[in-house]
Amino acid sequence: MEPINPAIALRRLIKTLRTKGISDERVLDAFGKVPRHCFVDGGMYAQAYDDNALPIGFGQTISQPYIVALMTELLQLEKDDKILEIGTGSGFQTALLAQFSRRVYTIERNRELGEVSRERLREMGYVNVAFKIGDGSLGWPQHSQFNKIIVTAAAPVLPQTLLDQLAEGGRMVIPVGDQHSQDLMVYEKTGQGVEQCCAAHVVFVPLIGQKGWRE
Repeated sequence: MEPINPAIALRRLIKTLRTKGISDERVLDAFGKVPRHCFVDGGMYAQAYDDNALPIGFGQTISQPYIVALMTELLQLEKDDKILEIGTGSGFQTALLAQFSRRVYTIERNRELGEVSRERLREMGYVNVAFKIGDGSLGWPQHSQFNKIIVTAAAPVLPQTLLDQLAEGGRMVIPVGDQHSQDLMVYEKTGQGVEQCCAAHVVFVPLIGQKGWRE
């Protein structure tokens, strides 16, 4: 198979994202700065810029670029946001978030995967990311409140623990449903309560934890 040219493949991917409705130029610009091929195994290198989810080991995946872009766009990120990410995974989404935020707090339950991603992001120069190995369904209460929360695994219901850590005026994006299909939900905390809407129908790996799916 002929090797890919990352720059050409990336331009093609960004064009695909535009075609599918991603319109936030900041999100598209962030995609242009993160080399996705650095976040996949060597055997998947040729597929790194396809608009597909790919396995990354440990029973996890690097999400489809369109879904990553959609979730990032739905957060409506601001430069001073304090962000909580549940599910570090490969670190690709983390790298995107770090371009917007003064501080990203990311939690991964699989120690080996989390350590690999921590080292990868450190080597790439991301210094505004705090890492934790643990149960993401419990959040990171020592550092709340968060302006934005993104959950990259599917919960059976909205974890109250995470909602409690969302600041007033903040937004959370999380897939909610059964283990076979979910609604990509957006929650916004206001002075009058919590507003919610469904942005898409998706399929994610399950959120394992005390406030998610039990092992």
